[in-house]
Amino acid sequence: MIRRTDASPHAIRLVDVVRSGEHGVFSDHVAVESPIEVRVNGQPFSVIMRTPGADRELTLGFLFSEGLIRHRADVERVDIDEGAGIASVVFQRGRADAVAEALGQRRQVAMHSSCGLCGRRSLESLEISAPPLAMEWSVETATIDGLPATLRSAQSAFAQTGGLHAAGLFDLDGRPVASAEDVGRHNAVDKLIGRMLDAGRLPLSRTLLLVSGRSSFEIVQKAWLGGIPLIAAVSAPSSLAVDLARQAGMTLLGFVRDGRFNVYAHPDRVAR
Repeated sequence: MIRRTDASPHAIRLVDVVRSGEHGVFSDHVAVESPIEVRVNGQPFSVIMRTPGADRELTLGFLFSEGLIRHRADVERVDIDEGAGIASVVFQRGRADAVAEALGQRRQVAMHSSCGLCGRRSLESLEISAPPLAMEWSVETATIDGLPATLRSAQSAFAQTGGLHAAGLFDLDGRPVASAEDVGRHNAVDKLIGRMLDAGRLPLSRTLLLVSGRSSFEIVQKAWLGGIPLIAAVSAPSSLAVDLARQAGMTLLGFVRDGRFNVYAHPDRVAR
């Protein structure tokens, strides 16, 4: 079985609905979307709209993708106040200047569930300094074909609500490593990367990432920072996702379903 990022009992809620063509009031499950405020060294940094659960992993992965965390040792502690919806991160003293600079470069806006880059002030802030990923292995097409079904088996909340995205990490033989669900595609990826960061398993140079929706610029960027050489998505990539994957030396697959897929960047990692 795939190892899921811990689910929250508050991730799903029952609501009353009226169904077309039927009489009466019925109950339906919906995915919860609620805010969590991320504070760094006591200062507000961002408000993220997310599905509750794995808030520690989400916070670590988000701050890693924002460049505040380079290594797990940069963080002294992470305090999660579930009732107040606050994640407080205290950094080691050696990161004080970097944290202060990052706070000065952020706009204080809420990041909704479809936004991965809403707090940036400039186009230059989207750029990252990382070497292209090495071409060290290839994976069989049959392995890729089997990923969606394995990920679906781990989407317990999606099965109840139909309203959550999922992200899954797999080894090169298609065996599941971990998965996460969230109303935001990028949040699910942050939860995975944060979990691996917390476990000291970065870079993820011998893993595959599958996302349940489309692949966008910010998802490719997060995977690049995490050292993931191959991203597969059940839907389409964006043009910026394709451009960034080619720059990063990452293999990018789209429309991975029904035994078929397209390769948009670096096809040599897929054994033909």
